[in-house]
Amino acid sequence: MTATATSAEEMWRLVESAGTGREPAADMADLADVIRTLLAVEARRDTRVRLGNNLFDVVITSSGVQARAAVAVMDQVQGGCGPVVVDPESGWFYWLVPPGSSARWEPHTHAVCLGAPHTIMLPSLNRRVPPGPYWFRQSASDRLVPPGPLWDALARFQPEPTPHAALAARLGITT
Repeated sequence: MTATATSAEEMWRLVESAGTGREPAADMADLADVIRTLLAVEARRDTRVRLGNNLFDVVITSSGVQARAAVAVMDQVQGGCGPVVVDPESGWFYWLVPPGSSARWEPHTHAVCLGAPHTIMLPSLNRRVPPGPYWFRQSASDRLVPPGPLWDALARFQPEPTPHAALAARLGITT
């Protein structure tokens, strides 16, 4: 029994010596939440998703005629535009762009790019009409909207009204 206790003690010392290496990686801490969220969307339920992490950031614009012209350009650029959600209540498009885009997004007079810690309500994958948010361009697992060409298209078409003041009010940002 002494040998078994000694082996167990040695194993414990080895585990202890691993230190932080045996703790879950910081980017894995929310993995279960992310998986539950994506499964909810796939199961055709609307769900709130935290931006950033390894999923996506969002560019917010008007959903008017000029923004729809930008979607047509992105259709050409991408061979079918990446995912875009329409929120008819606010009159906004939510363009899903790669995670980290908000950190690199140059200020734009007609669009705002947000990442963590903000959230977005994603409609179920089969929702293509109101009520509530719906997919203007459906989400595909293999693509997001590229931020550079999107920035250029939005600069060209200048969708109005701009979301800046309404977002600032919604987020409680004052100048």
